[in-house]
Amino acid sequence: MSHPKLEVSPVARLFKALSDQTRLRIVALLSHGELCVCHVQAALKLPQPNVSRQLGILRSAGLVEDRREGSWVYYRLKPQADSDCERQIRGLVQGFAKDAALGREVERLLKSKGPGKCEAGR
Repeated sequence: MSHPKLEVSPVARLFKALSDQTRLRIVALLSHGELCVCHVQAALKLPQPNVSRQLGILRSAGLVEDRREGSWVYYRLKPQADSDCERQIRGLVQGFAKDAALGREVERLLKSKGPGKCEAGR
């Protein structure tokens, strides 16, 4: 009896990208909605080059997508084409969404650092 080959590369790529604590924290922040790089930087209290590098890794892994608005770059979680990856991300996001403290932190950041106050691109 022949068994179908299990395709694990998309899931392996997902878990590899999430194996870093900083990248996992970024996904947790983005689970609450789109954020500018400066919002992520302020939330994590990390230098902008470090945040940009981590976001680049997440983008390369297909977990986040970005858009430019003038000088600012905004990131959001990307819908997953692979159903197993989508299920894993959805489970993580549901767990993060239950974290009221994280949600309050994101709200605080968005109020104090709205799009007109972004530091990205300055």
